[in-house]
Amino acid sequence: MRSLIPLGHSPALPAVITAAGDRARNRYVEFFAAEIRNTNTRAAYLHAVEQFLGWMATLGVDLLDVAPLHVAAYIERLGKERSAPTVKQHLAALRSLFDYLVVGQVMPFNPAAAVRGPKYSVREGKTPILSADETRQLFARFDPALLSDARDRAIVGVMVYSFARVSAAIKLRVKDYQRQGMKAWLALDEKGGKHNRVPVHHQAIEYIEHYLQKSGLAEARDTPLFRSLTHRGTVLSDRALRRENVYHMIQRRITDAGMGCHSFRGTGITNFLENGGTLETAARIAGHASTKTTQLYDRRISAIDQGEIERIRF
Repeated sequence: MRSLIPLGHSPALPAVITAAGDRARNRYVEFFAAEIRNTNTRAAYLHAVEQFLGWMATLGVDLLDVAPLHVAAYIERLGKERSAPTVKQHLAALRSLFDYLVVGQVMPFNPAAAVRGPKYSVREGKTPILSADETRQLFARFDPALLSDARDRAIVGVMVYSFARVSAAIKLRVKDYQRQGMKAWLALDEKGGKHNRVPVHHQAIEYIEHYLQKSGLAEARDTPLFRSLTHRGTVLSDRALRRENVYHMIQRRITDAGMGCHSFRGTGITNFLENGGTLETAARIAGHASTKTTQLYDRRISAIDQGEIERIRF
C-alpha cells in the first residue's frame, strides 16, 4: 500500500506509525492514497506529516501519546523557520491526518484540533508577473521555425491568454483544443477536478495552430498536446511534458528571479483587468470559485501613481 504514496519519498513509513500497529499503518496509507485526490496537496501533506512525526520520534513520543502541547510546540518551532502560509499548511495536514485516524479508531482524539496557527492575511499574491511590454518581448524571442520554440510559445500562450495552471496545460490532449471556424476553445482539467471550457484568444490560436502544423499532431487527437522532445529538441516523444520541464524552460527564457509557471497566470489576469475586464469574468476564465482568489492575482492595486503620493502636502 505504501507504493500508492507519491514517489520521491522514502518507502519506509514513519517509525511512530510503524510502532503503532497494523491498524495505524493501514489507516495512514489510506489517508494519503484515498482521502487526498490532488497530487500536489498529497505531496505537500506527506512532507509536512513526515516532518512532524520524525520530530516526535526524536522526542520518543508514541502516536497515542501525541498531545496538543506537542503539536503547539512544533508549530511554534516551525514558525521561527518558515513562512506563515507554510506553517498553516503543516497544521492543516496534521489536523486532516489525525481526524482520519480518529474516525478509524486509531486515536481517541485529534491533538491538532485545538491548536491555532499563525494569523495571516493577504490582499495581493507574491508571484511575480510580467508587464505588457515584457510579455511582448518574451513572445518575440521565440523562433517559430524551431519545433521546441513553437511548442514553448504555444504552452506559454495557453497559460497567459487562458489563465491556465501549468498542471492543466500539460494535461491537455490534442482533442481538448476545439476549433470551430474562427473561434476555438480549450477544455481544461483544472484543480479540484473542475472542468473548465474557455475560449481561446486569437493570438493563442495562432500559436497553437502553428505548433500543430509544425509537429504534425493535428490528427493525433487522443494524444498529449504538449510533449517532451528528443534528439536535441528536434523530435517529439510520446510523453507529455511534466511541470518540471515547463519550469526549467521558463528559467532558461526568463532571467528574472522568482518567475515561474504561475507568473503567466497572474500576468494574463492582471492584463485582462487593466484592459477593462471584470473581476467576475476573470474568475470564470481562471476557474476560481471566488473572486477573492482572483484578486490575489490582480496587481493593479500595487501600482500607486506618483501623483497620488504628491497629494501629501504640508
